[in-house]
Amino acid sequence: MITQPKIVIIDDSLLVRNILSDVLEKKAGFQVIATGKTGIDCIELAEKLKPDFIILDIEMPIMDGLTALAELKKKKLPSNIIMLSVLTQHGADATFKALELGAVDFVPKPSSGNQFSPDQIADVLSQKIKGILDSRAVTKLPERTPIIPPKRELPNKSFQKQVSINAIAIGTSTGGPKALQTVFAALPADFQKPILVVQHMPAGFTKAFADRLNSLSKIQVKEAEQGDVIEPGKAYIAPGDYQMRVVSRDGMKVIDLQQSTQVNGHRPSIEVLFESMTEVYGGGHLLSVIMTGMGKDGAHAITNIHAKGGITLAQDETTSVVYGMNRAAVELGGIDFVLPLDDIVPKMIELLRARGN
Repeated sequence: MITQPKIVIIDDSLLVRNILSDVLEKKAGFQVIATGKTGIDCIELAEKLKPDFIILDIEMPIMDGLTALAELKKKKLPSNIIMLSVLTQHGADATFKALELGAVDFVPKPSSGNQFSPDQIADVLSQKIKGILDSRAVTKLPERTPIIPPKRELPNKSFQKQVSINAIAIGTSTGGPKALQTVFAALPADFQKPILVVQHMPAGFTKAFADRLNSLSKIQVKEAEQGDVIEPGKAYIAPGDYQMRVVSRDGMKVIDLQQSTQVNGHRPSIEVLFESMTEVYGGGHLLSVIMTGMGKDGAHAITNIHAKGGITLAQDETTSVVYGMNRAAVELGGIDFVLPLDDIVPKMIELLRARGN
């Protein structure tokens, strides 16, 4: 495991470079080995210094971050790239393009136009770096096989085959935007179950992300809004900075959004969504998926769904940017199938058919 990661910061703003360098070194104890102000600097420093992480701005003179990313990929220069992203529609679109090009994550860029202080952004950045490092240090677990549950009474899964699946719950974090694009692009047009998703993402990005998924998917995808009636064959993305729950109202399943307390350090929290869906739909009527991401958010809730007879899937370690939340769920014994990313949708469809859906 890398205990002292080497970090390069690339941003055309001297102020941003100084702020991030200062807080990452003094607060997180990381080693910022160089800084630069253009995409050309990024490529040169990556070739020369082989950093573990590059913090990369998107909009820069001479060569922008997207062009630099593409060049790093072309030259096969290994590094974990975390983007600095502006809270605008254009900034969000560019950020998701960067994730497609291989960036592992992003943080809001320090500026007078957003609600994040430099210290807050540095804290988030350091947490992401530590999470990625920790996930790369874990021992690999067996993949593609059912996981043996802990020693306790669990419903007989063969008996539960006659119980219909009424909704899909998905939770993901670091690495999730790219993984979710793969999932939604693979869904068939006749997919008839509602899908509810928590992707850990700051406010200001989830609307653009939902729109991007919608453009790639054969089913309708939208950012959830207060009071949305949940409909078959539609997907709802939890908005940033809101807890998303499902509630019953007038015989319908409805989205309820509240800026209530963070859970597991997150708002939206996977735990909150999964628990509400278990209560409203019944755990045995859910197919739940936990994917790439740091921490443990959602691990206990998906284990509860498993215990109540629902079907539970986890993205495997090999295809995860961070094997954290999914690893925690596996270790709790709450997962039926551990699968590579490309196998998740085919397995979902297979299992839905087996349940008579």
